[in-house]
Amino acid sequence: MIITYHGGQCFKVSFGETTLAFDPISKQAKKLDAVKFGADVAFVSVRHPDFNGVEQVAFGNKQPFVVEGPGEYEIGTVTARGYGVKTIYDGTERFNTVYQVRLEEMNIIFLGALRDPELDPKILSEFGDIDILFVPIGGGDVLEVPQATKLATKLEAKLIIPMHYDAGALKAFLKEEGIDTLKPVEKLTVKKKDILEMQGEVVVLGV
Repeated sequence: MIITYHGGQCFKVSFGETTLAFDPISKQAKKLDAVKFGADVAFVSVRHPDFNGVEQVAFGNKQPFVVEGPGEYEIGTVTARGYGVKTIYDGTERFNTVYQVRLEEMNIIFLGALRDPELDPKILSEFGDIDILFVPIGGGDVLEVPQATKLATKLEAKLIIPMHYDAGALKAFLKEEGIDTLKPVEKLTVKKKDILEMQGEVVVLGV
């Protein structure tokens, strides 16, 4: 599995000939640069230009199957489940979908634009052992750094990937995690056997 970061909450996850896009950035986003790559599946956590640029991941011979809400999904070798939680983003009350995606024997949790760290215990009970956790840390409309750190610890994810942040929030998050310096990597190549050796490890992906 290869993971690359495209700003905001946008990640490209590739495995074999399959590509997933999480929260692709649209051309209508005001503060983020739109993305452009082909994906087989696009996961949208909030219906907002920062996250719902599905047209930007329709490229070449890839036209994505769009997942944009709660429910259970099976797309090829990918199985996913979405959990809806109320939130406020950009001054408007909306729903944020937290996604649980299973592929290559790995359990991935993508928290989306989560604002409230107190997730419903029923949702938490469904997560199981988390291999990779994508967590927003930027504050404002999403989790503040202390909330993000506390939730990541509670979820006991083996690998934590921060998103939706600026330089100040990232520095504060790493400090909370007890990390002095951590150089961003261009891409992350990871297998299940690698994950099994991790325990709350943090990886920062550069744009």
